[in-house]
Amino acid sequence: MIYPSIDKLLVKVGSKYLLVNVVSKRAKEMQETEYYQMKECEYTSKKDIGKALEEVYNDLIHIKEQ
Repeated sequence: MIYPSIDKLLVKVGSKYLLVNVVSKRAKEMQETEYYQMKECEYTSKKDIGKALEEVYNDLIHIKEQ
């Protein structure tokens, strides 16, 4: 099961499409730069996609909606 759940994430982000867009960009950035906003031991997920989802859930990624 994916942590955090989609229901909890949609409270933070307006739509599934915006969530997918933001998380995919952040995961790609993580792969390229190897920069993480939390310590490795604080992440529940092992993959960058899951780590990006956790960053959104923990309000480490701020989304400006236009």
